[in-house]
Amino acid sequence: MTSASKVPLITLNDGTKIPQLGFGVYQIERNETYKYVSKALDVGYSHIDTAQSYANEKEVGKAVRDYNKYVFVTTKYFNPNASEHGYENAKAYFRKSFKTLGLDHIDLYLIHFPVIKNEVYVDAWKAFVELQKTEKLRSIGVSNFTTTYLKKIIDETGVTPSVNQVECHPYLQQNELRKFHEEHGIVTESWSPLGRGDVLDDKILKQIGKKHNKTAAQVVLRWHIQIGNVTFPKSVNTERIEENFDIFDFSLSEEEMESIKKLDKNERNGPDPAEFQFPDDFLEKRQQESQADQ
Repeated sequence: MTSASKVPLITLNDGTKIPQLGFGVYQIERNETYKYVSKALDVGYSHIDTAQSYANEKEVGKAVRDYNKYVFVTTKYFNPNASEHGYENAKAYFRKSFKTLGLDHIDLYLIHFPVIKNEVYVDAWKAFVELQKTEKLRSIGVSNFTTTYLKKIIDETGVTPSVNQVECHPYLQQNELRKFHEEHGIVTESWSPLGRGDVLDDKILKQIGKKHNKTAAQVVLRWHIQIGNVTFPKSVNTERIEENFDIFDFSLSEEEMESIKKLDKNERNGPDPAEFQFPDDFLEKRQQESQADQ
């Protein structure tokens, strides 16, 4: 069995199969992205999660092309300006990502964050539905959507997202949202899957890890796998990249899963999508930061 074949595949509601464990590249510097993505692919990861706002799509694409084996690639559409977020710009930004990645198709394209002003995220989703009809894009989904936003785009288009990528970890288990996902055939993807340091310092997680000769981080990632999440640990430490992949030689018992379930505090690290709105100058500042990195 190859390393990549250890990773379970989940079938999305459109029939596409997605690897349940991926490698995230958020906040990995552009000049280091190629190295760490290549390392992850060599370890056995077969799913890379990037985004336009990460400013490293080009390097991800090169690493995937050079690997010369099939890799599932996710990227995300991000434009917080309500006047520019809608239908036409969603299509234009997809073309930009497609060109930047340099791949023959994109496996999964997500709306990175719902711009709730004037409900322009609905127009963006309508563009996604059209984009999926092309050979360049296989699956479409969203990120940071609440049940309210999910219901809106489903009602408006009749098309259900294949995934919703949200903050999820033992201290924020998103039980109600995940129940909605399950009822509607939406796969839950988790960003910030390990939470912050306090999660990995949790006494219960450490005790479970000791029993299996695993770290608390490995226990958390295994928990994600067993509850059906697609998850994306990120690291720029080569040993940690290997460690995060080494979660398929043990299983958590029902008792251990129940212990982790009791850790839920509804504790967020990131913004609450139901309340958060981007400042007017957010995009301008992000573009300036991106240009400074070049």
